[in-house]
Amino acid sequence: MSPELISILVLVVVFVIATTRSVNMGALAFAAAFGVGTLVADLDADGIFAGFPGDLFVVLVGVTYLFAIARANGTTDWLVHAAVRLVRGRVALIPWVMFALTGALTAIGAVSPAAVAIVAPIALSFATRYSISPLLMGTMVVHGAQAGGFSPISIYGSIVNGIVEREKLPGSEIGLFLASLVANLLIAAVLFAVLGGRKLWARGAVAPEDGGVPGQGTASAGTGSSTGGSGTGTDGTGTGGTGAGTGTGGTAPAAVAVRPEQETGGAEGTGIRLNPARIATLVALVALVVAVLGFDLDAGLTAVTLAVILSTAWPDDSRRAVGEIAWSTVLLICGVLTYVGVLEEMGTITWAGEGVGGIGVPLLAAVLLCYIGAIVSAFASSVGIMGALIPLAVPFLAQGEIGAIGMVAALAVSATVVDVSPFSTNGALVLAAAPDVDRDRFFRQLMIYGGIVVAAVPVLAWLVLVVPGFG
Repeated sequence: MSPELISILVLVVVFVIATTRSVNMGALAFAAAFGVGTLVADLDADGIFAGFPGDLFVVLVGVTYLFAIARANGTTDWLVHAAVRLVRGRVALIPWVMFALTGALTAIGAVSPAAVAIVAPIALSFATRYSISPLLMGTMVVHGAQAGGFSPISIYGSIVNGIVEREKLPGSEIGLFLASLVANLLIAAVLFAVLGGRKLWARGAVAPEDGGVPGQGTASAGTGSSTGGSGTGTDGTGTGGTGAGTGTGGTAPAAVAVRPEQETGGAEGTGIRLNPARIATLVALVALVVAVLGFDLDAGLTAVTLAVILSTAWPDDSRRAVGEIAWSTVLLICGVLTYVGVLEEMGTITWAGEGVGGIGVPLLAAVLLCYIGAIVSAFASSVGIMGALIPLAVPFLAQGEIGAIGMVAALAVSATVVDVSPFSTNGALVLAAAPDVDRDRFFRQLMIYGGIVVAAVPVLAWLVLVVPGFG
């Protein structure tokens, strides 16, 4: 049995054990990386750790830390209420606002994970507050990022168009952009219909003070006491820090325990007043956007720096926020991606791609390359896998039976829509950013949905873009 095949089988075993025994998949993946890397690939510790995603580790910790502070001091609640006022209480419009916002950010040049890191925590806090499916809100954010991700001036678009030019293939910058935009827009529409969008429309407009369900009060309208914790939960009860709060608000989840400055009657009419901590946090969030988009600074390091500044000024909020960093998600994602790094070091991914590229039937090779792009991209870099697979497609594209424009567009769509997977950077950010959810359940939902996307989208992209022979 070849080393490459062994490494793939070990990955399957990791999935099976994690699913059936409820063991953190990241811990299993670290063990697998050590075993396969040492015994099969003959790698030393440095070679194994070469695949550790240090940048993603910092992004996950930094962003969840910063937004945990924002939740602890009530800033995210203030933003949620402001968003409701912006759409005149039509909660059903908010998922589409988040879709459009992330799409606009990536279309004008933001890296997809940076846009998701900025938007996802606010979007998912809104979902919690107004009883919207976190799966719907999270996937709308990710698909929005990919919808704008291949504009001619975007990062992804510039890279892929550059690869096409380097390989001397026919290309269409607008065609690539429209393929990704339309594909993600259609997927978002289906998700909205299936995951509760129609019920949101039927709910009508709500006031910012409402819990999102007409006729029921807010979860924070009940009684409770807190000595420093924030109340969370889905039934109006919650515990946090060293205090506990109970609410009588029906089904709406409580975002934070009531503190004096959060009671109704604020100047903004939202029930939450701006105070110095919240104003400083809002400034920090704006600074994060400006630093990442305007100056191309690292989102993780910037978020950590801003969180430290806020923590120094308001240490009580920081103490609660540190415990809310998504450490189990960090372990999960970093472990799996370290094992994927071992696979790349061993040449397993190149081995699989070359095997497909050597098939003598161009249409069959095309659909298999789309599937390889989708599967690998669910765990690794989307642009990286496209950079590897587009050159592999050159030999059968040269035969003239497959249109290069359609093939490149199909690969781009297949390799990026799967970023909803909880093992990809965008999916991991969504999983880490969701407050007050059962993370194991949310992880399984993202994994199942990611599996559906991996199974369905490549063949659909192939049928629509490749089979007709575009380009």
